Amino acid sequence: MTKPRLFRLWLALGSVLMVLLIIVYWDNVGTAHFYLHTSLSRTHALAPLPTPGQGEDKELTSDMDEFLDKLLTSGAKQSDFSKKKTEQPQVLAPSKPAQSRMEESVRGYDWSPQSAQQHPDAGQQQAERRSVLRSFCANSSLAFPTKERSFDDIPNYELNHLIVDDRHGVIYCYVPKVACTNWKRVMIVLSESLLDRGAPYRDPLEIPRERVHNTSTHLTFNKFWRRYGRFSRHLMKIKLKKYTKFLFVRDPFVRLISAFRSKFELENEEFYRKFAAPMLRLYANRTSLPTSVSEAFSAGLKVTFANFIQYLLDPHTEKLAPFNEHWRQVYRLCHPCQIDYDFVGKLETLDEDAAQLLRLLKVDAQVHFPPSYRNRTASSWEEDWFAKIPLAWRRQLYKLYEADFVLFGYPKPEHLLRD
Repeated sequence: MTKPRLFRLWLALGSVLMVLLIIVYWDNVGTAHFYLHTSLSRTHALAPLPTPGQGEDKELTSDMDEFLDKLLTSGAKQSDFSKKKTEQPQVLAPSKPAQSRMEESVRGYDWSPQSAQQHPDAGQQQAERRSVLRSFCANSSLAFPTKERSFDDIPNYELNHLIVDDRHGVIYCYVPKVACTNWKRVMIVLSESLLDRGAPYRDPLEIPRERVHNTSTHLTFNKFWRRYGRFSRHLMKIKLKKYTKFLFVRDPFVRLISAFRSKFELENEEFYRKFAAPMLRLYANRTSLPTSVSEAFSAGLKVTFANFIQYLLDPHTEKLAPFNEHWRQVYRLCHPCQIDYDFVGKLETLDEDAAQLLRLLKVDAQVHFPPSYRNRTASSWEEDWFAKIPLAWRRQLYKLYEADFVLFGYPKPEHLLRD
């Protein structure tokens, strides 16, 4: 071995050891939660990683990637530092859990037990969904923003919907209005990221809703940079290659209706001030508005569905700020053309898909998906909701969400788009 080669090898090993020392230190002070890859995690094929730099930098990065990959896939037992849990604030279970469930029943949940019917060709169904997704990502006939960029091109702040469970080797991309509250609860139980009286939660339904949506509760990809610095993307890619990745989707127009009902038909102070009040001023010619949502509702001042559609189609909307996550397109939340998802679930088949996924993850004996809500916004409602929306607006709206329709196999709503 030549001296330059030997020097580069020692330099690579020294850099990797420095990274491990930093990770050990961060774990000891409670700011990182790093698990070695275990035999519970399964390997899945992913497109080759983008080629790093040239010459010596390329060789050094390759050596480092290989070392980290072997480290994460060694199957060794967790070291002492990896066993140390990030301290979690002690969260008491609700004194009256029935009240919490009553609150969610207003949102359409049905807590009665349900038995999931296994689809006779569940494996084939998943293969078809993933095939449709991959084929359209590779098909030049479907064009949409961000499609052609690489994973490295995705800004860090756009990775905040990817929740990681290192204990079981699982990555979940959550989509608001697609049962994400309960899937987040399942991820909390699996990752043991939240404690109740010093012990991890075992029943997803016992986790308070406000804790479920607290960003500090979950380990997400966008937090990697602060914890692992310049090696964060390397670790992300290794986890994406080795972990089981899943997401759940629903009919894009039905998801919009659900978002509107949840955020604008129910009293929501935050959404009134940030979205409803500006919509009323811009599209309903209201100049003097109450300061609170309760006063507005009492005065009969509510955003209409037409106002909401105008807001979505207005080119000034995204110039001011990106779409809120409740109506942002799934391809912008989960990056399905940059991440090779292993499981694509649908809200329309939630019960059977959830049961199938938990079996796939080999955690079905450990956790059960909470009973799903039967009062889901139905596709059959679309005609009623869009009856007063001009045809031109419907067509523009379809173009805005076309990628989600096509990528996830939802038929084009021709009945809403033709004269």
